[in-house]
Amino acid sequence: MSPLGFLTGVVLGSAASIALVLAMVVVIFALGAGGQPDVVREYPGLLAASGLFGLLAAAAALAFIGLQRHRPWRWLAQGAMWLALLSVALYYWPASNL
Repeated sequence: MSPLGFLTGVVLGSAASIALVLAMVVVIFALGAGGQPDVVREYPGLLAASGLFGLLAAAAALAFIGLQRHRPWRWLAQGAMWLALLSVALYYWPASNL
C-alpha cells in the first residue's frame, strides 16, 4: 500500500466512525428530544455535522477504492476527498479567525 493509500485509509476510518457516532446521536436526539429547547436548538448543527462527515466518509471510500484498484478516476476521487476535508475544516474553523 502506498503512503497516500494509507493516509486515505486513515481519513476513511476516522470520518466513517465520526459519521456513525453522529448518526447515532441524531437518532437519540430525535427519539428523546421531547420538545426540550436546548436539544431542539442543537439539532440543526448536529444534522449538518453528520452530513459533512458522511460526505467525507463517502468521498474517502471512493478515493480509497480508486487508489487500491488503480482506477482512472482515482485522482478525481482524491480531489473530492480533500475538498470534503477542507469543507469540514472550514465548518469548524472559528469565525473570528477567517
